[in-house]
Amino acid sequence: MSFLPEGYSYGPWHDGPDPLAPPADLRDALDEIGRDVMAGASPRSALEELLRRGTPRTAGLDELTRRLWQRRSEIQRRHRLGGTLQEVRRLLDEALEAERRELFPDPDDDARFREAQLDALPPGTAAAVRELGQYDWRSQQGRENFEKIRDLLGRELLDSRFEGMKEALQNAGPEDAERANKMLADLNALLAAHAQGREDVPERFAEFMREHGEFFPENPKNVEELIDVLAARAAAAQRMLNSMTPEQRAELAELSQQAFGDPRLAQQLSTLDAQLRALRPGEDWTSSERFRGNDPLGLGEGARAMSDLAELDALAEQLGQSYPGARLEDIDVDALERQLGPDAGVDARRLSELERELRRQGLFERAPDGTLRLSPKALRRLGETALADVVHALRGKTGQRETESAGAAGEPTGATRPWRFGDMQPWDVSRTVRNSVLRSVSVGERSVRMDVSDVEVIETEHRSRAAVALLVDTSWSMVQEGRWLPMKRTALALHQLISTRFRNDALQLITFGRYATSVELAELVGLEGAWEQGTNAHHALLLAGRHLRRHPDAQPVVLMVTDGEPTAHLEPDGTAEFDYPPQPRTLLKTLSEVDRMAKLGASVTVFRLGDDPRLTEFVDLLARRSGGRVVAPDLDGLGAAVVGDYLRTRKR
Repeated sequence: MSFLPEGYSYGPWHDGPDPLAPPADLRDALDEIGRDVMAGASPRSALEELLRRGTPRTAGLDELTRRLWQRRSEIQRRHRLGGTLQEVRRLLDEALEAERRELFPDPDDDARFREAQLDALPPGTAAAVRELGQYDWRSQQGRENFEKIRDLLGRELLDSRFEGMKEALQNAGPEDAERANKMLADLNALLAAHAQGREDVPERFAEFMREHGEFFPENPKNVEELIDVLAARAAAAQRMLNSMTPEQRAELAELSQQAFGDPRLAQQLSTLDAQLRALRPGEDWTSSERFRGNDPLGLGEGARAMSDLAELDALAEQLGQSYPGARLEDIDVDALERQLGPDAGVDARRLSELERELRRQGLFERAPDGTLRLSPKALRRLGETALADVVHALRGKTGQRETESAGAAGEPTGATRPWRFGDMQPWDVSRTVRNSVLRSVSVGERSVRMDVSDVEVIETEHRSRAAVALLVDTSWSMVQEGRWLPMKRTALALHQLISTRFRNDALQLITFGRYATSVELAELVGLEGAWEQGTNAHHALLLAGRHLRRHPDAQPVVLMVTDGEPTAHLEPDGTAEFDYPPQPRTLLKTLSEVDRMAKLGASVTVFRLGDDPRLTEFVDLLARRSGGRVVAPDLDGLGAAVVGDYLRTRKR
C-alpha cells in the first residue's frame, strides 16, 4: 500500500547540490585563508591560493592541472601517427607475397605477365594500391587482403569524423558502404540548407535523425548541436593531418580515393569538412602536435587523441581560472572524469562547493574602496580559532592555575550556568558535585569522578570593567623576522575573548611603526607589511593614554608587543622624528608617556620579541617605571602570554 501522493516519488537528487546535505565545514578553509590574509595577502588572492593548494582531503587546482599535463605528455610520448598507413602497407605486402606464391609454379605466359605487373608497381603505398585497383587477383589471400585495405580505409575515414564508426562498420558489406554514402549525402544537404537559412531545417533535421540517428551516439537535439559535434571531430581530424609529414598526408589523400572501392566517400567527406569549416571557423583547424611514441594510431584513434589533447587544454584553462569572471562552476567535470578518472571529478566538485559556500555564507564583503575583505562573521570565526589555540596553550601550563577570591566579580544573581574559559565567578559546589554523580552513574562508573563539564558557576553582577590598549609593533622587522602572523593572531584571540566574555571592557588596538594609529580588527588583520623605518612607542603610548582617559571608571590595562627599541617620537607639529641609534630625546619622550600612564594607575606589560641587549635594557626600564613587567615569550606562546597577562591584570 502506497502512502505517497499520486505523482510523487523518492529518489536521488540530481538537479544541482543536494538541498538536504549538511553545509560544508569551512572552519579549516577559513583558517587557511585567514592565515594568508594576516600574512599580507588580499582575501581574493588568499581564496584563490586555497583553491590552488587544496585541502588535506581534496586535491587543489594545481594538483589537478599537474595531472592533466602528465596525461597530455603520456599521450604524446606513447603514440605516433601513421598507423593506418602502416596497416595498409602490411596488408599490401602480404597480398603481393601471396599472389607471387600463387603465380610462381604456373608456367603460362599470363603468370609471367602478372609477375611483371607486380614487379613494376610504384614503391609508394598509395600509388601501388591505385595501380592494383583493377587487378584480377589469382590468390584468395591477395584478393581478401586488398578488400580489407579498401574496407579499412573506408572505416578509418568515417571513424575520424564520426565517433565509434570503425567498430560499427566492422565486416561491412557493399550495402553498409552505400548506407554510409547516403548518410553523408543527406548530411551535406542538411548543412547546406542550414547555411542558406532555409525555414524547413528543423523538419529536415528530424527526418535526418530518424533515418541516420544510429551514426550519432551523441544524440544531438537540433542542427546546431549536430554541427558542434561534427565540427569538433573534423577539426581534430584536420589537426591530426597537420601533425603528419607532408608525405604521409599525400599518401592518405590518394588512398582515400580507394575507400570502400568508391571515390564518392572521399568526395562527400571533403564537402562535409568544407561546410563545417565555414560554419564553425572558431574551431582550431590549423594547429598541430608532436607525437614521439612507438604505438601507431589509426585515423580514428588519431582523431580521438587530438580530441583528448584539445579537451585537456580546455580543462587546463578552466582549472587555471585566469580569465575574467572565472568560477569553478565553469569546470567540465564530466570531461575531467573522462581524462583523470572519478576521483578528479570528486575533488573538482568539492572545490566548487567550497568556493560557493565561502561566498554564500557571507565570509567576504566589499570595503568602501571596493576591495574584498573578510566580513565580521569571518573575523569572529578566525578569532574563535585563535582563542581556542590560546586556551589550549594556557591549559598546557600545569601548576600555574590562579585562584580568585569569591565575590570579585560582583554580587550573586541566584542563577548558575556551566563554567566557560575565562569565568571568574565562584563555583556552585553543590550543583557541581550533583552533576558529577549523575554523569558517573549514567555511564556505569562505580566511583564519582569530576570532569570540567560538571562545573557550574554562580552568575554574578559584573561591577568592574577594564579599558584595554593592545599596542602592536608593525615595523618592518616584525615582517622580516616572521613575527607578523603571530602578532595578528594574538590580537584576534584577545579581541575574541573580550567581545564574547568581557563585553563591558573597552579594547583599543594600536599599531605603531614610524607613526601610531588606532585601528579596527579588520584593518589590522588585512594590514600588509611595508618597509618603514621607525618604532614610535611614544606615539603608541600617547594614543593608549587617550583611550584610558576616555574610560576613567575602568581598570587600565596596557599591553605592548614589540621587537625593537624606540627609534622615533612625535614632535609637537605632528611629524615623526626618526634616528638610529635612538636619541636621548626619543627615549625621554617615550618614558615621559610611561610616567603619565603610571599616574592613571596603568602598568605596562611589555612582550619582548627578540634578544637584542639594547631592547632588553630599555623594556626593563620601561616596566620598572610603570610598575609593570616584561614577558619574553616564543612566537608560538605569544598569544597565550598576552591573553594570560590580560586575565591576570584584570583579576588583580
